[in-house]
Amino acid sequence: MAEPKSLRRLRRQTNEAARGMGKFWLGLARAVCYPLTAALARVRVTGLHHVPAEGPALLVFNHVSHLDPIFDAVTVHRAGRVPRFLAKNTLWKVPVLKSVLVGVEQIPVYRGTSDAQKSLQDAHAALERGKAIVIYPDGTITKDPDGWPMTPKVGVARLALAHDIPVIPAARWGTRQIYDHYQKRFRPFPRKTVTIAFGEPLDLSAYRGMEHDTHALREVSHLAMARVRELLGEARGEQPPTEFYSSARKPGRDTDGAA
Repeated sequence: MAEPKSLRRLRRQTNEAARGMGKFWLGLARAVCYPLTAALARVRVTGLHHVPAEGPALLVFNHVSHLDPIFDAVTVHRAGRVPRFLAKNTLWKVPVLKSVLVGVEQIPVYRGTSDAQKSLQDAHAALERGKAIVIYPDGTITKDPDGWPMTPKVGVARLALAHDIPVIPAARWGTRQIYDHYQKRFRPFPRKTVTIAFGEPLDLSAYRGMEHDTHALREVSHLAMARVRELLGEARGEQPPTEFYSSARKPGRDTDGAA
């Protein structure tokens, strides 16, 4: 049996709702993003039921296009959740967009500044409040010419191990065919297909209660991103590589991720 396109109706009793002005900004974001994704692509989603109806959750995605957050936000919202993204702080400087981001409680990332750790602190706080966090361990749009994940940053492990929460791997493919940032190509026609696949929550029981040193953080980050890579291979109908891509080295040799 095919999965329902949206779980929001089935989860009426547990649907996460915005408060105050957040309702307005969430409604505005929905009014813009739902039609936009529908116009750009046919979206095929599998495993959406793995996104918990309520409570904290960490959703781990690959990153191939600037369009990813739009498609991911709509899809997670279809599961009855309001996703919180870790996004570049420069977006908060854009008029109107800043109000939307604040209204729906998104998390700014201050790269290369003294506030760089504040984004993780805010993400921890959001998880403690029962929110669903979307994270891209690549840290940026993958630089792999073939679109496979790069060596993951360990921030995903810091969040996953600090909380006893579901960690859901997910992969999306098709957005780069619409907009390729590195090639500066925007090709909305003909209408593309975007595939999004959610996997079962990761089993991190072996890491619970142990010291979370650098080795453990890297191991968990690689474990999470390896599962994302497997899902991406299934979505693409291709055999994924066995190693992560790193722009700092020649392809074919794995390296450790940064914090």
